[in-house]
Amino acid sequence: MAFLDMQGVVYTYPGRPPVVDGVDWRIDAGEVHCLVGRSGCGKSTLLKLAAGLMQPRSGRILMRGEPVRAPGPQLGFVFQAPTLLEWARVIDNVLLPVSLQRRPRADDIDRALELLALLGLADRARHYPRQLSGGQQSRVALARALILEPPLLLLDEPFAALDAITRGELQDDLLRMCRLRRTTVLFVTHDITEAVYLGDHIVVMQRGRLLDTLRITLDAPRSQAMRHGAEFNRYCARVRAALDGDTA
Repeated sequence: MAFLDMQGVVYTYPGRPPVVDGVDWRIDAGEVHCLVGRSGCGKSTLLKLAAGLMQPRSGRILMRGEPVRAPGPQLGFVFQAPTLLEWARVIDNVLLPVSLQRRPRADDIDRALELLALLGLADRARHYPRQLSGGQQSRVALARALILEPPLLLLDEPFAALDAITRGELQDDLLRMCRLRRTTVLFVTHDITEAVYLGDHIVVMQRGRLLDTLRITLDAPRSQAMRHGAEFNRYCARVRAALDGDTA
């Protein structure tokens, strides 16, 4: 049984062609799956369907064999912007998913502080978002998504607005954190090099359909130096060819 199983998923708006058009996709547990495609191809819509934020018009999405009907503690979601509460301290932003369910306990606070320490923000727990850089805010958003230790993490181009160096650091943070917890990751991006660096698998999407799937067998753990290697660039060329419609 696949960890996340999409079967014939279709999503349409009235009077328009399907945004997601008959998607079949099986995702195994503990791996990073990257979804790439041009703007407007349906990537973000498919991610929202996987999260239960929207329901397919036809087909179904199963997580561990059960229908995904709504967001819940089984998944974490990181959006394109950090979307932090400006009036709340960093620690309280991280604890927000807990606070929505119950009053945080001492062990919740300890776990939040541990996440912040792993992300290099141990000394920022009592700060407010306005006192953080963009990269630090993105790390807080990642910690918030992981606080409930969800088995599935969904990310929608979360590092797109960051400079290249900060982006690379956050990619390393993400891989380290998710490998540590065996978290299954579905990561949406339009950046080919980001997909190759992060992914165990890359799926190429075009006009609502999944066109091609590539397995990435780069050594683990990944390192930024890999980006300059021939194998890394061969993978990038294969993804680009798939995006251009040449999958030979």
